[in-house]
Amino acid sequence: MKNNDSSAQILNIERGLIAAILFDEEIFSEVNDSLAIEDFLYPSHQKIYDVCCELKAQNTPINADFVRARLQEKKAIPDEDFAQILATSPIANIEAYIKEIKNASIKRNLAKLAMNIATLTNDTSLQSEDILDNIEKEVYALSSKGAQVDFKHSKQVVLEMLESIKELKERGNNILVGLDTGFIRLNRYTTGFNAGELIVIGARPSMGKTALFLNMIQHTINRNEGVAVFSLEMPATHLMQRMLSSLTSIPLHDLRVGRLDDVSLEKLTIAMDKMAKRPLYIDESSSLTIAQLRSKLRKLKTKEPNLKMAVIDYLQLMRGSGLRRGDGARQEEISEISRGLKTLARDLEIPIIALSQLNRVVETREDKRPMLSDLRESGAIEQDADVILFLYRDDVYARRADREKIAKAKREGKDDEVKKLEEAFLAREREHTIEPAEIIIAKNRNGETGTVDIQFNKPFIRFEDKEKPQELNYAPTDTRIESDNSDVIETIQI
Repeated sequence: MKNNDSSAQILNIERGLIAAILFDEEIFSEVNDSLAIEDFLYPSHQKIYDVCCELKAQNTPINADFVRARLQEKKAIPDEDFAQILATSPIANIEAYIKEIKNASIKRNLAKLAMNIATLTNDTSLQSEDILDNIEKEVYALSSKGAQVDFKHSKQVVLEMLESIKELKERGNNILVGLDTGFIRLNRYTTGFNAGELIVIGARPSMGKTALFLNMIQHTINRNEGVAVFSLEMPATHLMQRMLSSLTSIPLHDLRVGRLDDVSLEKLTIAMDKMAKRPLYIDESSSLTIAQLRSKLRKLKTKEPNLKMAVIDYLQLMRGSGLRRGDGARQEEISEISRGLKTLARDLEIPIIALSQLNRVVETREDKRPMLSDLRESGAIEQDADVILFLYRDDVYARRADREKIAKAKREGKDDEVKKLEEAFLAREREHTIEPAEIIIAKNRNGETGTVDIQFNKPFIRFEDKEKPQELNYAPTDTRIESDNSDVIETIQI
């Protein structure tokens, strides 16, 4: 009896809300922001609401006459059902009616989920971790968006695309669609880092992968848009030191050893105050499975709805689920991780940047610029990634060659030559504080590939645009901190 009473109550609530839409078209926008077609229990109400969505997409008035005509054209519901809705008394508290319909919809889906849990727990082929991950995913979907739709009708896609185009037109920006990469020419190639994309940044050791992603996320957090960093290799304090060095133009070594004058202290104080207010979240776990990362990100997304990007440093330090043995086990594990990251990017509607190691074979080639085949341990990374960027600095190899010459001279006991080589090496290091660098766009699912020339400011561990192209209608934000008297917190005592 209780279920019958509940169904009758929902019937009246749904009728009242749809009647309100038909009497006042302005109400539709408020309802459409909160309810999907599937949130309505009764098929006739779903069909009427669907027609309202269709009319909205076509810029046609939403009222009783137009809705009735479209329903009759489709032969969607009996005329008497529509008449009953029109006979329903108008309602005043729209928000309360929306809340009740959403609440009932979520409860129905939770009941379905409970049945699904029973099925999963009886499946002996599944591990408990996989079952928990599946359940968490379903619960997150219900808590954040309500029931998910299996298919999107073309009219819904067209409406979403229309809104996106309007927003871009109003923005007046002919380059950026997603988040600012921090580099003008890279923005031009990629249109920024876009929601749902998996971006892989690969490089050999010492090229500056970590410095590059820290430069990139700075532009996002400066707009108070949240970024999550999973630093599996480096403590959070070390990441912050690098960011502060880049922001303040204080050499990283000076920052680490505390060699700071009064001017540097003031700049550092200002920068730390600003960084303390930025929505940057760092997880220091040294080992993570894709399920654990997914759980952490979903919880953070609930806590920080403005989360716009996640970064993993780096992909090969993550673990897959379960135990694998034999040839190809690690490749399978990396494939699971890369596919999981891509799926998570789409589910959370944020770009995910994953740093990746490269095979040593790149060191054996005369031209040491990386290629897609150099991605370590799995071709699945190449398949799953939307954008693959390689970082290359020729000076890294030149410096290595110089050190090898010095080491060889020492082994051979050539003291005079060692002194000469070391002096030349140190002179070169002092002179070459700004070094050329390349971002190689090896894969770009929605655009062109190519190479972006940038430069590396070595003392401050900062990558920068080489020049500002005048032809681009875009001015990047200068994220460096200049010394001033604004937002100053208590001076740091050393």
